[in-house]
Amino acid sequence: MNDETLCEVLDEAATAIRVALGGLDDWGLAGTRHGQYLSDLAADAAALDVFERAGLGVLSEESGRHRPGSEITVVLDPLDGSTNASRGIPWYATSLCAVDADGPRASLVINLASGDRFEAVRGGGSFCNGERLTPSGSTELRESLIALSGFPGKWLGWNQFRALGACALDLCAVAAGVVDGYLDCSWNAHGSWDYLGGMLVCTEAGALVVDAEGRDLVTFEHDDRRTPVAAATPTLLAELVDARLSIERP
Repeated sequence: MNDETLCEVLDEAATAIRVALGGLDDWGLAGTRHGQYLSDLAADAAALDVFERAGLGVLSEESGRHRPGSEITVVLDPLDGSTNASRGIPWYATSLCAVDADGPRASLVINLASGDRFEAVRGGGSFCNGERLTPSGSTELRESLIALSGFPGKWLGWNQFRALGACALDLCAVAAGVVDGYLDCSWNAHGSWDYLGGMLVCTEAGALVVDAEGRDLVTFEHDDRRTPVAAATPTLLAELVDARLSIERP
C-alpha cells in the first residue's frame, strides 16, 4: 500500500469515528473496564470496520490486537482524552499511526472538538490543516512552557506548565510550537496508542520524543507502558529527561 492510499484509509477511519460519535447520546462510562466510556467503544467499532476492509492490522486501546500478521499495523486510540470529551473540555482526539517494519510511517491526529488535523508521513514533514509545523526552538527548561501528564509532586524547573489531558494532542502541540515540551509524570499510564500518532507528528516537525527510561517507544504489546518525553530541542529534552528521572515513585 502506498503512502497516499494509506493516508486515505486513515482519513476514512477518522471520518467513521466522527460519524459514530455524532450519533452518540450517552457519553458516560461503559462499565466494561476502568476508565472506558461508551464513546470509546462506539469509536473503536467504527474504525475497526474500516481497517478490516483495508486488510490492515490494528492495535487498539479498546479492543487489543487484530490481524497481527499484517505488514502494516495501525495503532489506534479512537478517543484520546475521553474524560475531557465526557466533561465537555475541548481537548480530545482520534489518534491513528500506521506502523510498518521500519517504524511509524503515517499518522493522523484530529482534535474532535476543533476539527484541527495534524498529519505526518515519514520523510514528508508534518502539517496542521495544511500548514507545515515548526517547534518553538526553546532550549532551557526555566524558560519553557511544558505540557504535563500526571502530577510530579514538586516543581521541576519549568517556567509554566499545563495539564491538558490528551497525550496525542499534547505532542502535536509540541510539534506546533504551542508548548515547548511534554513530560509524562505518571507511572505506567501510556500505551503506544496514546503517543505514536503525536510522536510522528513531532519527529517530522523536528521535535524529539523518547521514553524517559530509554525503552523503544514502538511496541505492539497491549500491556506495555512507556513514559514519553518530548521537546523542541535536544538540550531541552535532556533537561526534561533528567527532571523525570528525579521523581520518586510513590
